[in-house]
Amino acid sequence: MLSLQRHNTVQVAALDARAEALGLKRGMGLADARAMHPALDVVEADPAGERRLLEALADWCDRYTPLVALDGENGLFLDVTGCTALFGGEKPMLEMVLAQFFDQGFDVRAGLASTPGAAWAAARFQGRLVVAPGAETDLLARLPPQALRLDAQLCTGLDSVGLRSIGEIMAAPRAPLARRFGRHLMLRLDQALGRVDEAVSPRLPVPALVVERQLAEPVVLTEDIERLVQILALSLKGDLERRGEGARQLGLSLFRVDGAVSRIAVSASLPLRDPGRIHKLFRERLAVAGGDFDAGYGFDLVRLAAFSTTPFDMRQTDLSGEAGTGDEDLALFADRVRARLGRGAVMQPVAVGSHVPERAVALHPFAGKLPETGSAGVSQPALPERPVRLFGRPEPVEVPATELPEGPPMRFRWRRALHSVVRAEGPERIAPEWWRNGEEVPERDYYRVEDSEGRRYWLYRLGHHEAGQPPPRWFMHGLFA
Repeated sequence: MLSLQRHNTVQVAALDARAEALGLKRGMGLADARAMHPALDVVEADPAGERRLLEALADWCDRYTPLVALDGENGLFLDVTGCTALFGGEKPMLEMVLAQFFDQGFDVRAGLASTPGAAWAAARFQGRLVVAPGAETDLLARLPPQALRLDAQLCTGLDSVGLRSIGEIMAAPRAPLARRFGRHLMLRLDQALGRVDEAVSPRLPVPALVVERQLAEPVVLTEDIERLVQILALSLKGDLERRGEGARQLGLSLFRVDGAVSRIAVSASLPLRDPGRIHKLFRERLAVAGGDFDAGYGFDLVRLAAFSTTPFDMRQTDLSGEAGTGDEDLALFADRVRARLGRGAVMQPVAVGSHVPERAVALHPFAGKLPETGSAGVSQPALPERPVRLFGRPEPVEVPATELPEGPPMRFRWRRALHSVVRAEGPERIAPEWWRNGEEVPERDYYRVEDSEGRRYWLYRLGHHEAGQPPPRWFMHGLFA
């Protein structure tokens, strides 16, 4: 028996068959239950742990269908439309699911029907039943209103007027029932009978394409998994070619014999269908997994899925038979690095609509190819030279003297080192963005300066020399090569 604290009292949360036979019920106080039967074996409930277990079971059920949804605290919905033929039919599939869960130590009740409502009622009130299409009415007619997934208050109201079965509800006039008990009662009834469609919302994204292999002998070694990835990628290539597409996001699901599921995902900068390249990406991810990758007693089902696909641009191969271009090679390199080190390992600068240097460029994940430098016949504005390294936050600089009040510095001290300026270019005035910073922020005067040792810096002066005002401040904003 499980106990759970609710409303400042400890209540009975769950019972086994022996506890129910003793007359105990869910929701009663634990003190009352112990007073009736002092020898009760009580375990404190762990809602978070039970949720993790339910999600793990949902992962395991992905081997039957990709459409798996959570149902409250202790149930799962599986949309097996089109999947039953893979397991020999509806009844053999149901028996297989129950047997495999039983082998893992779970006492599971399941129902299979044409509607989620009828399947829920069959599982909760029958335990093991396949409802034939059109037989939903016969099933529901003899069940209590709770089989329609109604709350306790509504069921109490139905009982108070003598409606103690779904058959009696179906026989009663609809309009008076809807006025007294609300539209939810009629909606649940129509959903269970198939008069109103009810969709099952899967907890995980549904892949566009899936290929898998059921293994007679479980595999444990990483090398075996890599070979399976290449075999599955070859099958996936044919499906992608028929659709004229390439994969952008791929996922590898490894189903362990003890119920655990491992998932590995990779992404491609450009549409991908070549098995060799797919294999390289997953090899990098498997290498990173290393010691965290626990094969246990082995994997008996391996699945490769394409979650995102885009049109594939076919390119003419050269005389040597090589189809790869510079962009493709660069994209493959970036994908392999990101597969090993993470999505933020390869970034590319992208121009932003701002003339303030630290805002003019943003780093985005590499998009598969370098940005175009310009279009033919279109003149590009000549931009002033910018430093190779731009500081995200300018660093203060001490300037003891300048050539003129508004001229470049003759010497400056930066990071405790004194530099003598031998050459200077500027100023380049950059006004603030008044619509973001307000009108009180002074403009900046930038100088490109070179010290006596040949090092070049990008400095700017903030403010001007004005009588009665604080002297301007200097900052280091970047370094040239």
